[in-house]
Amino acid sequence: MTHYLTREGYLKLKNELEYLKTVARKEVIERIANAKELGDLKENAEYAEAKDDQGMIESRILEVEETLKHSEIIDETKQAKQQFVGVGSTVVVSCNGRTCDYMIVGTDEADPGQSRISYESPLGRAFIHKRAGEKVMVKVPKGEFEYVIMEIK
Repeated sequence: MTHYLTREGYLKLKNELEYLKTVARKEVIERIANAKELGDLKENAEYAEAKDDQGMIESRILEVEETLKHSEIIDETKQAKQQFVGVGSTVVVSCNGRTCDYMIVGTDEADPGQSRISYESPLGRAFIHKRAGEKVMVKVPKGEFEYVIMEIK
């Protein structure tokens, strides 16, 4: 599965991976070693918590590595020149008299609070491959809404 990332998102994941491998991993290993010195591991809450944290860190490392391995960096400047909405496009839409901007991103970077919506979300799926001026109907939990694509940036 391809993970679509902006250049910013790709670098953010690379930095997170570096931190997890060089800082977080070492810190949790030290916590485990310190907890072992406290004695009986069966009743040692610090040891159990550190081992749980180690599992989460290792799991996240694998997840980030897999995402980066199968990622495709979105060329946002290229998307701005397209006549249709794609991953990396910013669209200006109108709905119920309100105008909103949304950037279409991959699932790993989606943040609806920051107007970054996944191409797999109901809105994202509705906008993909559409042109400025087109109307789209979007079914969401609150009902069905009509959006007009005003502009593709």
